Amino acid sequence: MTTPHETDWKASRSKRLQASAIGAIGYPTIQLLGHSCRWRAEGLEHFDTVRAAGRFPVMAFWHGRILPALYFFRRRGIVVITSDNFDGEWAAKIIHRFGYATVRGSTSRNAARVALKAKRQMEAGRTVGLTVDGPRGPALVAQPGAVWLAKASGNPVLPFHAEASSYWTARSWDAAQIPRPFSRVAIVVGRPFFVPADADDQALEAYRRELEERLMALQPRARTLAVEASWP
Repeated sequence: MTTPHETDWKASRSKRLQASAIGAIGYPTIQLLGHSCRWRAEGLEHFDTVRAAGRFPVMAFWHGRILPALYFFRRRGIVVITSDNFDGEWAAKIIHRFGYATVRGSTSRNAARVALKAKRQMEAGRTVGLTVDGPRGPALVAQPGAVWLAKASGNPVLPFHAEASSYWTARSWDAAQIPRPFSRVAIVVGRPFFVPADADDQALEAYRRELEERLMALQPRARTLAVEASWP
């Protein structure tokens, strides 16, 4: 059920000011944190290969890794899906300053409409990133949005995962990972895969499970890279 908090915040001047304040504080905080960390990527050539072929990947990752993903992939012209509620408003203010564009909408109330907006962005030549277990979980369970978008757009799904060597864990449904200052953060990008345009519901479910399995398989490799002593 939709609450007044989700639909009526725009009518509140104090809420609008609060969203602006969070955005103003959030951007430099994340910028400083990200700059202090050491970053290492494995498999980034998969992203480059997809782009070199003239395609635009559907970048799929877990909701609990938004912060490292936001910083690492900044200023690449990526479009991300954000909710149209209050939390989505202040998040969008931060996201925009990192060079992302946004598609606003509720994937829980009107998923089809949001997916169509994202498809149009891909048709205009933009990469789309989305948290496959968002916006409300359950955590680490892939929703069908990424594979549907890959089918509809003809672009591949590109899964990736991030792990920090030292971090805080948020008390949230996604147990979001917040890298500690000066920690090492590893990003592991998996191989892309396509979803056929004629995939039926049964096939889409199989690809959804495949995406989920691929994301889970990236986690141990990212953890290993994050804690390795032999960093450059």
